[in-house]
Amino acid sequence: MIIDKFLIDSFVKTTERAAYGASLFKGKNDKIAADQAAVDEMRKELNTINMKGKIVIGEGELDEAPMLYINEEVGTRIGEEFDIAVDPLEGTNFTAKNLPNALSVLAVTRRGNLFHAPDIYMEKIAIGPGFPKNLIDLDYGIEKNIKLLSEAKNTKPEKLSACLLERPRHDSIIKSLNSMGVKINFISDGDVLGVISVAIPKSNIDIYVGIGGAPEGVLAAAALNCLECQMQTRLVFQNTNQKNRAMELGIKDLNKKYNVEDMVKSDVIFCATGVTDGDLVKGIKDLGASFQSETFVLHKSSKINKIIKNQLKK
Repeated sequence: MIIDKFLIDSFVKTTERAAYGASLFKGKNDKIAADQAAVDEMRKELNTINMKGKIVIGEGELDEAPMLYINEEVGTRIGEEFDIAVDPLEGTNFTAKNLPNALSVLAVTRRGNLFHAPDIYMEKIAIGPGFPKNLIDLDYGIEKNIKLLSEAKNTKPEKLSACLLERPRHDSIIKSLNSMGVKINFISDGDVLGVISVAIPKSNIDIYVGIGGAPEGVLAAAALNCLECQMQTRLVFQNTNQKNRAMELGIKDLNKKYNVEDMVKSDVIFCATGVTDGDLVKGIKDLGASFQSETFVLHKSSKINKIIKNQLKK
């Protein structure tokens, strides 16, 4: 089920164009226009690729997203079948306010190998590579997970750093982390990058915890699958409608815990292009008739893990 690496350039160009579209609205305090520009550019580029693509993680349902909606078919309809997860603009607020770490993100697998997560909340825990399999577990609770991780790293909890979204729903987690002396790196948005930070040595993040978006969880899992990291997730339902929606998507066990391999079952390509400068990549740089981009690219089967810099015509 390998994806030919010659397709990487096409998918990189897709996130580059989306990032460029969003970059036109940097600092303009209009996150809706920034997101729409990213969606327009991404969809246009996807439709030039020789493939039978299907959006499985996108901008929402057909009635709430006219483009890149879930189950929308993209590509020329010639070639192989792919499932595609997209977040044309991860960090709409970052773009609107010209803050760091806005990205355009995409993940691709062969058809049937990407978890069709509903657009609801998801509980997440993730750690970097090189640890015993199944070291962490959502059911252990934060204190036990921190203890296990510190023992595996042969260090003390107060030497660890945790990343999580700064939200009232995380108050009990924050209280536990503080009681153990764990350093906390709060993020305001953008938990795709937050999760991936456990795999970036320079970030100095040891663990990601908390509740964020399920679509973002699948995108992060695509990257972590390439980087041999551990992640476990579980869907969080707020009402009966959300449970019904999940069952319509074929989810039978609503309490199931998903590991990386459950969310991304085969070879995968992951691309993240910077809109604004950030911890992972630099943002779009306007050069007049052209623009410069930086994209973090992963391809599991060919072990590609690199940053691609390109200069493209507007």
